[in-house]
Amino acid sequence: MDLQTPLMYVKGVGPARAAMLEAKGLSTVADLLSYPPFRYEDRSNVKSIRQLAPGEMATVVAEVSSVKSTGVRRIKGGLFEAKFVDSSRVPLVAKWFHGDYLRSVLVPGCRVALYGKIELDTYSGELTVMHPEFEILPHSSEEADSSLHVGRIVPIYEAAGKVTTRILRTLVWRILESLPAQADPLPESVRQRIQALDYWTAVRQLHFPPNGEDLRQLNSFRSPAHFRLIFEEFFWLQCGLRLRRSKVRMQPGIAFALTDRVREQIKIMLPVKPTAAQKRVLAEIASDMAQPHPMNRLLQGDVGSGKTLVAAEAAVIAVENGYQVALLAPTEILATQHYLYFKGLFSKLGYVVALLTGSLSPREKGKLKELIQAGLVQITVGTHALLEEDVSFRNLGLAIIDEQHRFGVIQRLQLMQKGLHPDVLVMTATPIPRTLTMTAYGDLDVSVIDELPPGRKPVITRHVSELRLEQVWSFIKREIESGRQAYVVYPVIEESETASLKAAEKMYHHLSDKVFPQFRVGLLHGRLSPEQKEEVMRQFKSGDLHILVATTVIEVGVDVPNATVMVIEQAERFGLAQLHQLRGRVGRGAAQSYCILVTGRLNDVAKERIRTLTDSHDGFFIAEMDLKLRGPGEFFGTRQSGMPGLRIANLLRDQEVLDLARREAVDFLEASVSEADRDGVIRYLQDHWNRRFGLARVG
Repeated sequence: MDLQTPLMYVKGVGPARAAMLEAKGLSTVADLLSYPPFRYEDRSNVKSIRQLAPGEMATVVAEVSSVKSTGVRRIKGGLFEAKFVDSSRVPLVAKWFHGDYLRSVLVPGCRVALYGKIELDTYSGELTVMHPEFEILPHSSEEADSSLHVGRIVPIYEAAGKVTTRILRTLVWRILESLPAQADPLPESVRQRIQALDYWTAVRQLHFPPNGEDLRQLNSFRSPAHFRLIFEEFFWLQCGLRLRRSKVRMQPGIAFALTDRVREQIKIMLPVKPTAAQKRVLAEIASDMAQPHPMNRLLQGDVGSGKTLVAAEAAVIAVENGYQVALLAPTEILATQHYLYFKGLFSKLGYVVALLTGSLSPREKGKLKELIQAGLVQITVGTHALLEEDVSFRNLGLAIIDEQHRFGVIQRLQLMQKGLHPDVLVMTATPIPRTLTMTAYGDLDVSVIDELPPGRKPVITRHVSELRLEQVWSFIKREIESGRQAYVVYPVIEESETASLKAAEKMYHHLSDKVFPQFRVGLLHGRLSPEQKEEVMRQFKSGDLHILVATTVIEVGVDVPNATVMVIEQAERFGLAQLHQLRGRVGRGAAQSYCILVTGRLNDVAKERIRTLTDSHDGFFIAEMDLKLRGPGEFFGTRQSGMPGLRIANLLRDQEVLDLARREAVDFLEASVSEADRDGVIRYLQDHWNRRFGLARVG
């Protein structure tokens, strides 16, 4: 056995359990050793029932002598009680509310380890324990691994299908006993400097801490073993990102000339005076573009901050130097918005702008691809259709990727490969917390537009119950009568049996026929054709429509300054970042704008989300809260391929370790490491971390 041995060949696993472990992302011995317990219990304090004292936390090993269920009003499933006895013959009663399911688990005669707070039932005089943690034990106390489960600090794992925490504990123990001590992958100089445990000691103590270890440190992932392994994950990730970044910088790129003509063309193109933040960010981008190696820059800016205008200025630099520009957007409606915006901007300069999406006919696509290949189109805006193999550019100099979080690292590389080391500008209106920037985008330089155009008023955000919808409709009516327009957003398009959501189509008919018969109401959703979407947006933008009923297809890229009301129905069903994006569709003119969040009954997490949005307009604060409420894996709505696959480390909990690992990785790589050491780091990353971090391209 070694670290790369498939788990199926470990004693006690087999094909069925291997499939369950695989579903958890655990394929090899190394994967299982990197699967940390989520909690630890101190079962070293094992006592007989006779020795127990009320108020203490203790572990008892006893047998079930009897069970019973009692119905308790308002408690579905009643109260389940199990009476336990051990050699001292004193009874201990364990109780679980909603515990009827335990009737088939805790059967008389089975041997159980119980852990919980001991209390004295003053009515019966019996020792009791409410909702104890428990684990079924083998009946023979002489079984070889029984000492793994009691009499020590015990690791508690998240089960993988029917592979319980007890089975996982046994498997990890067998592996640790069978494997010889493993070499330490961390450079010795780094390990000595941070005073960390060696790798093999850390792995063994992660799973089976020595007795006497501080339980609070273990359960907060702050034990010496946790620190060592968390640091290692971050260290190798940061090394990989640093090497990938330096590799890009060593590639030959395009040194764009920033001539007087370029500056003059930008002035002619600009529709408004740029903000100080836009000027600063353009200077950073222009400086990058003038370098003889490819630019790789992330442009962050809150909704409405003017990122697209900065991207257009960068496009002018590329076109005036004789190169083509490609802009990749995640949806057709956003691609169409960019196309129309760029077409308007660049008409003054005579640039040819084209839109390439999947909904074009084969004939239209073919003709457009020929023009792009011949260099007759200066700026091509498109969706994933841009990444198709037969799309080739004559001279691609700048690749712009909008809403980067909806794409992975692979798509970014695919677009870059359409040219010979083009400059890359990645844009996002989702403010990305610093910790995520350092990991998911650690190979990019970062620019932030932290200023809104002058004259913009903060959007007033209100939370109302769905019971007060009539008041919301009255407010919309007043706004429209004063010459404004409104959005009404719903989470889905059509009714489904599995989710009792109001459908946008159904509510469109209700609003247009019953609530606002005097106004013109439009409907926009993802299943309309691009032509239909464009026509609806044109009507709303020109004022022909007063109210636009929509799904989240309007989340980004829609700019109608006259729209002053955003009503979001069932707001509890949206993530914080998405709600912030939707709110950003209003407040784009000089008039006061409003965002109304309509919800049903809220749980605690939903209340926190809504409260965050009503209290704050700071996109970065909202993003941090979203990350805390949803976790790193789901921060962007779907787990995207650019997110690192961290096992033990956590971006929220371990920020200070991430900072340390980043500094150590930079110092290590920038110190006078030999070519052999550097090659060793690259080989280690490719061999051990590619599957999780996608760092194959670091060498």
